[in-house]
Amino acid sequence: MDAKDILGLPKTPLTAPQEKKSRPQKDSQRKPDGISREVYALTGGLAPLMPAVDVSQLKRRPQSDEKVTWQWLPFTSSARTDNLQLYHWVRVVNGVPPTGDYSFAKYNKSVNVVKYTDEEYEKYLTDPTWTREETDQLFELCERFDLRFIVIADRFPSSRTVEDLKNRYYSVSRAILVARAPSSGDVSGHPLVKEPYNVSQEVERKRALSMILSQTKQQERKDAEVLAEAKRITEARIAARGAEESDMPVASNVSPESNEKNIIPVETVSPSSNVQIPPTTVAPPTSTADDISTLNSLRGMRVYLRTYALEQMVQAASSSAGLRTIKRVEQTLQDLGVNLKPKVPTKSVCAEHLELRKEILTLLNLQKQLQYKEAEGSSHRDGSYAETPGTPKRSHRTGEQDRTFIPDSISFGGERVGKRDQKRKAPAPPSPAQSKRPRKLKASD
Repeated sequence: MDAKDILGLPKTPLTAPQEKKSRPQKDSQRKPDGISREVYALTGGLAPLMPAVDVSQLKRRPQSDEKVTWQWLPFTSSARTDNLQLYHWVRVVNGVPPTGDYSFAKYNKSVNVVKYTDEEYEKYLTDPTWTREETDQLFELCERFDLRFIVIADRFPSSRTVEDLKNRYYSVSRAILVARAPSSGDVSGHPLVKEPYNVSQEVERKRALSMILSQTKQQERKDAEVLAEAKRITEARIAARGAEESDMPVASNVSPESNEKNIIPVETVSPSSNVQIPPTTVAPPTSTADDISTLNSLRGMRVYLRTYALEQMVQAASSSAGLRTIKRVEQTLQDLGVNLKPKVPTKSVCAEHLELRKEILTLLNLQKQLQYKEAEGSSHRDGSYAETPGTPKRSHRTGEQDRTFIPDSISFGGERVGKRDQKRKAPAPPSPAQSKRPRKLKASD
């Protein structure tokens, strides 16, 4: 009896089970030997970063013809002078013990202490504060303890400080080296000659070190506060100095001389003429604002090359000039034998180079304005006065007018129309009868 019988439902056969979707079979990879199951599950079969050691190599046995044993054998070291015989375990192959010097004897390093003779001592090494016996004892201990001056001072018979022992040893060694050298240049690169021992500096160094090591926590805290305050004051001074330097170029660049050099007076143009002067013929004013902005941008970089600063200043100075003018400036520099970039870009050289470029640019602008003025003057001379036929001539005796002054009218666009209007409006030639008739005098005559 099942649930359908209880509920009174007809019994129906079970539906065919749905076919499960076939999953791609995973390639079964066999876990390599020598790797645990947990490590292989974490790595997922990826190649290890470090090369793994083959297990077969660990289990490799020595060749059958080699018989290795370890034996307790004696040995001697060349680093010792007493021929002391010691023992250690040695790997012996086929019953043949290793030969040669002790393997650690190569690490025995000793100091080559200078030796002196009686004649050299009497000639170069005499010192009123040191006797011959003390000097001999000092060099003997230096050779014995390899310049360990703390141990030497402890073994030294008389009461001498470490600094005194060091000073005596290094002064004697330096004097012997200089005396034995054929010339002073042969030993100038030796450490003992190049950097002599300074007793006062060594004493001051140890005193400062002992003072620092004996400080308390409160003193260290106070020193840290003093250093932080000094750093803050230094940063404030640097900021104030930068602000002062940013204000300096304004007063230095704006000067009467620079204005006279770089600004061309335009009052020479006749006020009666309505000629429009092209903007390229007037020299550009001093680029003070451009220089200030360039200097401020360079200060923001903190660190920059002076040649880069010069390039920025040149670009700011010639920003209002055209490409042809800039090329003419460079050509003028080449004609004068001046490099486009200074070979030694010091501060003064860069300033003079920039000033020279500005003067050349001013000269070229002056030449352009001069050419324009000459062309304007020639046009006035050619077309200002015109003589029309039939006009009465003025006699030198009577002072009569012989020709009429006709001004050269110039339009706003710069085109002359005076002659054309004269030809168009000129009166016809008078008849002979009219020419013989006496002219009536006006009240103005």
